[in-house]
Amino acid sequence: MEMQEVIAQINALAKLAKTRPLTAEETARRDRLRRVYIDAVKASLTGQLDNTYILYPDGTKKKLEKKG
Repeated sequence: MEMQEVIAQINALAKLAKTRPLTAEETARRDRLRRVYIDAVKASLTGQLDNTYILYPDGTKKKLEKKG
């Protein structure tokens, strides 16, 4: 499922929730879609940070290390 679709479905459920209470099925679907979105954002950020370097004034580069 493409991320644009996930976001559109999350937004549709949010709009629906403003007009009436969501059913148990709709709530579960919303929660699954939110988890997919959060996992994708985390993976994207992790990938970006894995390729990030600190450039020091003397011209040396140091790769960011994972904390902990």
